[in-house]
Amino acid sequence: MRTEPNAVVAPIHPKAMPVILTTAAEVDLWLAADAPKALELHRPLPDDALRIVASGEKEDRAAVLV
Repeated sequence: MRTEPNAVVAPIHPKAMPVILTTAAEVDLWLAADAPKALELHRPLPDDALRIVASGEKEDRAAVLV
């Protein structure tokens, strides 16, 4: 399921970001609750919950080693 992007994701993918469950309680709610209650989890993560750890083009090291 996707939701609106937060400020970290929006510059990379302005249309959407995946809904990310971050606790066991959220996973349990998602799996067991009725739809209206589970859909309360359908929201972007807070901006400080994600950080970019790499940028630029991906390098496929396997292709280099062959």
